[in-house]
Amino acid sequence: MNAQTKLIIVPGRTEKNYLQDLWRYRELFYALSWRDISARYKQTVMGVLWALIRPFLTMVVFTIVFGKLAKLPAEGNAPYALMVCAAMLPWQFFASSLSESSNSLIANAQLITKTYFPRLIIPTSSIITCFVDFLISFFILILIMIYYSYMPTLNILLLPLFALMGFLAALGIGLYITSLNVKYRDFRYIVPFFVQFGLYISPVGFSSSIIPEKYRLIYSLNPMVCVIDGFRWSIIGQGASIYWPGFFLSIGVTFFFLYLGIKKFRSMEKSFADMI
Repeated sequence: MNAQTKLIIVPGRTEKNYLQDLWRYRELFYALSWRDISARYKQTVMGVLWALIRPFLTMVVFTIVFGKLAKLPAEGNAPYALMVCAAMLPWQFFASSLSESSNSLIANAQLITKTYFPRLIIPTSSIITCFVDFLISFFILILIMIYYSYMPTLNILLLPLFALMGFLAALGIGLYITSLNVKYRDFRYIVPFFVQFGLYISPVGFSSSIIPEKYRLIYSLNPMVCVIDGFRWSIIGQGASIYWPGFFLSIGVTFFFLYLGIKKFRSMEKSFADMI
């Protein structure tokens, strides 16, 4: 006699065991992340060089425009190119994470409508893919430091902390936009504009120290200000400074968006399959 398997559906189980489900489906998370990474560079002539060319060219343009033409000051005694590169890497990661995660659920519509798994896996895996690009792009920073014979200080030991903050900022805002994009497809047009606008209001091509003192705290409401200033402080070391009141404000804003993003995503998660 064949043994019979009973499937018991317990109300509220999904809510109570969501973290356990995330762990149970970790192999799916690995598979989606690896799929996105391989698909990004598959059948491309230059392969991973694309992850180096884009931030490098942007850095060159910003250095010429802000450093040579506008003659804005650099951080401490650091070369202007190094200051821009130290900001360009976390910003590029943040911008690409928003772009990729916002469309991740729609791009995986067939997977979502066919089986259950924590939907949080999909946008998070797309952000992990962008983080791999970030790690590859870090090679540019190393080359620039070698070119200028610029030695890092012990501050660089705290660089992973600021990288984590950049990841949390991208995850929180990315989850919120992803949720809205499933229901309101207009966001696929809004996100590129938001990213482009954010590039110019974030201290990527210039030092945040040029912001007037009375506006520094308001300016720090941008969570990437904390991340970018932290990257520069870690890499440049002596001469770079952090505006500590704005720094702690940016941390608070980052965790606020993380909470808001997860809450919004979880509240809409059950209806994703129907809306897609």
